Amino acid sequence: MTKPIHIRAQPGEIAVRVVIAGDPARAALLSTLLDEVRMVSDVRGYYVYTGLYKGVPITVAVHGIGSASAVLVLEELIMLGAKVVVRLGTCGAMIPELDIGDIVIPTGASYYSGGIFQQYLGEPVCQVAVPDYQLLENIVSEVRRINKRYVLAPVVSCDAFYTEPGFVEKWTSRGVVAVDMETAPLLAIGLIKKVKVASVLIVSNSLVKQTGFALAPELEVHVREVAPAVLRAITSVNVE
Repeated sequence: MTKPIHIRAQPGEIAVRVVIAGDPARAALLSTLLDEVRMVSDVRGYYVYTGLYKGVPITVAVHGIGSASAVLVLEELIMLGAKVVVRLGTCGAMIPELDIGDIVIPTGASYYSGGIFQQYLGEPVCQVAVPDYQLLENIVSEVRRINKRYVLAPVVSCDAFYTEPGFVEKWTSRGVVAVDMETAPLLAIGLIKKVKVASVLIVSNSLVKQTGFALAPELEVHVREVAPAVLRAITSVNVE
């Protein structure tokens, strides 16, 4: 097995079940929801924590911004034994019904071909990017139990944070409701590597109305509301 370079955890320090987040502040907040938690790696800002949630081992890891960083972390977590991974991230709303703090649960993610997809696939094909169904079902069931508005719909993931004119109109005409930078590659690589992967996104801004851009302090209350649902969902997933 290839030895990880960026996650310098020891054998047994990465749980089978992992929650990943782009923002180190969000990962640190998630770690406070675990018992007996400790940091097991901190190389290059990829902070990794492992603890217990209701007695079940859980790892929380930072995956950084963008597809290359996120896939790097997913690959190394898999090398260290991860089998169920949920991204608890943020997204930009592309429909007016969504406000800051609302939840988007992606049923799939579109993407721009080439780049990391071309390198993994080796040919110009369209790799499906959908979540593991059991994990998705668990997440939806748990999110329904909390008092949060959510939508279950497709998103698009792209490498460009500052998008081109016409981006929203183009993608919403295709049924997409929000945009992020990591969901599609994570879902695709999860399928390729035979790991259960899903994504839960908190709306941090809107591309179709004036909301401002919420960072970690403004999103903390929303993370605290949705994180227990994600943790319950991931702990109840069957791991073969």
